[in-house]
Amino acid sequence: MAPRNHSVWLLSGAMLMLLSAAGAAAAAQGCAAARFQAPARSFQRCTELPVLGATLFWTYHPANGTADLAFQAPQGAGGWVAWGINTDRPGSMVGSSVFVASPGASGGVAVLMTVLESTSPSLTNGTLKFDVPVAPAAEYAGGAYTIYVTVALPGNDTVQNTVWQAGPLSGGKIAAHPMSGPNLQSTMRLDFLSGGRSAGTSNSVVHRRNLRNFQG
Repeated sequence: MAPRNHSVWLLSGAMLMLLSAAGAAAAAQGCAAARFQAPARSFQRCTELPVLGATLFWTYHPANGTADLAFQAPQGAGGWVAWGINTDRPGSMVGSSVFVASPGASGGVAVLMTVLESTSPSLTNGTLKFDVPVAPAAEYAGGAYTIYVTVALPGNDTVQNTVWQAGPLSGGKIAAHPMSGPNLQSTMRLDFLSGGRSAGTSNSVVHRRNLRNFQG
């Protein structure tokens, strides 16, 4: 009986691995089908983020520790989206270096680079906590923003605490995002080398306190 049970266990394990691989392949195929307005944009990896309908595409360059990325998220023309990395606090928006896309003052799409220094961030365009070798760009098409950035991964570490958000504008300025549901779940640890990912570590109460004043 022991050999038979061992065989069943091996078969079950193999089936679980196949199902997991099939699910990952299906998800990758779904995000890989995305098309970009900007010419000559292609990426080696992509992952559908767990909330806000967002997707992240990237190519990691181990020779210099940089990653070319495209963050894409659905949003109305009167709103904003953001993506970034938190080098200080896993699972938190406070301390994050972020790229925020919103309608430009004279048309097109503007990209703000800013550090969320507190629960009442100034949203001042400035230097981030990691190098940005290429100036960011963004586009709005098909009801979604896409932010294009190249970043030097902090500490030359492929595993990073990533954050993303989406919210409305008020009087043409970035306003607070919703304070419930998916907007409180938009953090994730991501391995830019393997594609492995795990949820952020903060609880909803801390997360809510950190995000409530993300506004202009």
